[in-house]
Amino acid sequence: MEPGTQLARSHDIGLKIGLLYHKRAETALNQFSDRVRAAVDGKDGGAGRVPALLAGVDPSGAWQYAVDTIQRSVLFWDTMRQRGNNFVDQAMRGLEPMLHFRYETVLDGRSFDRPVNYALVKITPPEGVIVDPLRRPYLVIDPRAGHGPGIGGFKDDSQVGVALRAGHPVYFVIFFRDPEPGQTLLDVCAAEQQFVRKVRQLHPDSPKPAIVGNCQGGWAAMMLSSSSPDDTGPILINGAPMSYWGGAWSSGEGDNPMRYTGGMLGGSWMSSLTADMGHGVFDGAWLVYNFENLNPANSLWDKYRTLYANVDTEAPRFLDFERWWGGYYLMNREEIEFITKNLFVGNKLWSGDVNSASGNAFDLRDIKSPIVLFASMGDNITPPQQAFNWVADVYGSTDEIKARGQVIVGLMHKTIGHLGIFVSGKVAKKEYTQLVSVLQTIEQLPPGLYGMDILEHKGEGGKVDYEVEFRELRLEEISARVNRFGRVDEHPFEAVEAVSEFVQRAYELFAQPAVQSMSSDWSALLLRQFHPLRVQHWAMSDLNPWFAWLGPAAQAVRDHRQPVEPDRPLRQLEEIGSELISASLDFYRGMRDATTEAAFFGVYANMFAMYLADKHKAEAARVKPVSEPREMPYVKEALASISQGGYAEAFARTGVLLMRRGEPLPLARLETIDELTRDYADYLPKVPREEARRIRGEQEIIARYEPEQAVLSLPTLLKDEADRARLLALLDKLIVDPRVQAVQPTQEQVAMLERIRTVLGARPPVERRIKAVR
Repeated sequence: MEPGTQLARSHDIGLKIGLLYHKRAETALNQFSDRVRAAVDGKDGGAGRVPALLAGVDPSGAWQYAVDTIQRSVLFWDTMRQRGNNFVDQAMRGLEPMLHFRYETVLDGRSFDRPVNYALVKITPPEGVIVDPLRRPYLVIDPRAGHGPGIGGFKDDSQVGVALRAGHPVYFVIFFRDPEPGQTLLDVCAAEQQFVRKVRQLHPDSPKPAIVGNCQGGWAAMMLSSSSPDDTGPILINGAPMSYWGGAWSSGEGDNPMRYTGGMLGGSWMSSLTADMGHGVFDGAWLVYNFENLNPANSLWDKYRTLYANVDTEAPRFLDFERWWGGYYLMNREEIEFITKNLFVGNKLWSGDVNSASGNAFDLRDIKSPIVLFASMGDNITPPQQAFNWVADVYGSTDEIKARGQVIVGLMHKTIGHLGIFVSGKVAKKEYTQLVSVLQTIEQLPPGLYGMDILEHKGEGGKVDYEVEFRELRLEEISARVNRFGRVDEHPFEAVEAVSEFVQRAYELFAQPAVQSMSSDWSALLLRQFHPLRVQHWAMSDLNPWFAWLGPAAQAVRDHRQPVEPDRPLRQLEEIGSELISASLDFYRGMRDATTEAAFFGVYANMFAMYLADKHKAEAARVKPVSEPREMPYVKEALASISQGGYAEAFARTGVLLMRRGEPLPLARLETIDELTRDYADYLPKVPREEARRIRGEQEIIARYEPEQAVLSLPTLLKDEADRARLLALLDKLIVDPRVQAVQPTQEQVAMLERIRTVLGARPPVERRIKAVR
């Protein structure tokens, strides 16, 4: 590349980075100013709020506040002591799943030919909950990202609780703290294949199990489903980082800082170093440490401030959450290197470069069951792009999704954070309750990409009721709307991958032998015990003699508690001070993230522009884009088969020609279709459900691009008079069925039905039998 071109590109990149950094800094400063102003001035916006509060302080109130402060302080530190004791107790017992429900072990992966520290357990329904063994079973896979399992069943209002109350058998994939020697993620995937087959054996007369994957458990669920597609039913993945290079949803505050971590650390070598220092074992506490660094205001202040301000009522909730958050699990070096190289840095798990234990590449197009993606715009750990972009990478277009018979549904929350997706009771009551309803009938959806909307309205007695609708979407439009930078911001990550491979190889050659020779089981244990996150737990427990007085003192405080109401002047001043500290920490985070983002693009965008951009353009030029959709291979293949097939193809094509267009599809209508499918089963083609969806998608392509020929070639598909009579009899029965009449067929549907009957030689005209439109 000529020096002038390099200089021009570098100047252009620097200008864009400068503008972006200025925007980020301005946003962080404005947010800080707004919070300070709101805290100091209050809801009324009065500038004299603080002086007025100070003027309202009297000696009696000051004394009461001092007593309350001392008492709250004692109770606060006693709660921290209890947290430490819980941590020590869990560590001594080897850590246990944080499931709210009782369970029994079905399969223990530690006894497999290739042992893994995973097990399949069956959730025992709570008292009063009836489970039907013939209903679709659920298999929940939790993330293994430093914490232990249980977040999917952390409380009664959770994924597990919702599925149980809906009458479904529920199974959970748990894992133990210590990995088995030599286990890999491919071994884990193979074990999960055995788990899902066992569930099918236990429920042979039920539909295939629904697979629920949370966060990293989401891509584990996708690995399982793509490598064992005949055993899995609908898949629900929540907040799962499937396309780790994606990000930048909004133009406001710093976008998705976690995606820059790999580049700022120089790639995957740091994970290898940490595992080598752990004598071949990676400490999951470092992953939790990264999560905590994302939001210093919450990690350092807000969660403790909330406990202190409401210590009389908040302690049980705080301790319950900390039992899960403070349980740190381990991985083998092979496991963390697989994750960092193939997902976090390489982003190539679905590109065909990674093979399963059977030797075949993981190909998400092999998945035959519908897929539901649940993400949130308020999630800065797994933003919507990371949850959805893989669809565009794998399928490329809406027509390919249809041609492969796939159903993909997206559900977007507007505000909830990453953890809230899994642990929020409100999300469980609203989103997961509706998602369970959806998974019962989602297989009735025609192939395609859909957006799921949950509509809220008041029912009888003021009770909140929900209705679900599906809107068919175009992948091309959604991809452009979600990725406001057109995914150009992902190019520098290619430079990160190249640097990571170089540094990783250099580490393995020059440093790894020395690090491994100096580590031992004893040194690894010492490093883990003195990790900062563990120290803050065990150092504030009964192991510390300086805390021996806290228990009795806290009990004395509870016996003589003298709380001060939150609306008293000094309590309000305390709240103002707390808000200022929190706002300052958030301002620090905003500036830190803006600086990190600018540094990342300053290094890797320039590196990509200088060394990889021309190669990228050359490769793109070799692959000529197809501007005309009809020239797509799968479209041409579908159109070539317009006169090929039999009853199954004619049935699917007739359904496409008669479908309602341009309006939402309510869940209630899907349930009606499910009922009709059972009632008229004798008239349906005898093909597997997955094959029926593929045929339906292919016929939809034919009807879109050749609508006239699609109708005229129906007699060719129904050469057998018995098949023709069978289809006409089904149409006659459906059109007079009260459930179909309740939907009120449109004029277009009536006209198309008459034409289909005419083409197939039916008499008399059908319009006299349609009451809803006459």
